[in-house]
Amino acid sequence: MGEETKNNRNRNTALVLIGAGLFLLLDHTIGFFPILAIILVLLGIHRVRSRKERKGFVLIGVGAVILFGDHITIVFAIVLISLGFFFIRSKQMHKDDTYIQKQKLMDSVRLGREPWIMRNSSTWYIIGETYIDLSLAILEQKETTLILQGVIGDVDIKVPDDIGVSVGASVTFGQIQVASERESGVMNKLQWQSSNYESCDHRVKLVLSYIVGDIKIKVM
Repeated sequence: MGEETKNNRNRNTALVLIGAGLFLLLDHTIGFFPILAIILVLLGIHRVRSRKERKGFVLIGVGAVILFGDHITIVFAIVLISLGFFFIRSKQMHKDDTYIQKQKLMDSVRLGREPWIMRNSSTWYIIGETYIDLSLAILEQKETTLILQGVIGDVDIKVPDDIGVSVGASVTFGQIQVASERESGVMNKLQWQSSNYESCDHRVKLVLSYIVGDIKIKVM
């Protein structure tokens, strides 16, 4: 037992020395704060994968703020790229020009507490949250396409089982949960379609894309 303890101690000492050496080397080349930001993002990803999503997203967010805080040009470039992809996707997914299109810096969408008309639409924001309950939605068309896209988003959508639903979701950092399917971590993509999609009188196509996101879609 004593020999094993000694070996563990020597191994831990070696790891600490290697870690300290790498830190000093990287600190000399790229600086302290970028290293700290990368460590926080990696810890956040580990927490998300360990099902500790809230703490994980907080660490990823803090790391991103530190990493990009002094690089406003990078942040602006990410926003412009995200917005450009949004316009391209809106044109590709909507079959005609009779759809609603919105772009906002920050947004909070809550639909479903009372009857509402659901139309083809595309929404983009830098930071926002979206809650949609389709139980009271009035669907005017056989198939309705809803595009939600942005930089940071928290999305919660409830779909009754009498509506066919097709989901195409992607997040660079975060998690996607659709029915019993779940993806979390980095570069997540999920395609899902309900078994009754082709046979339903009304169908909803959901297209969701965020750089940092938490997407939950429940089929009831």
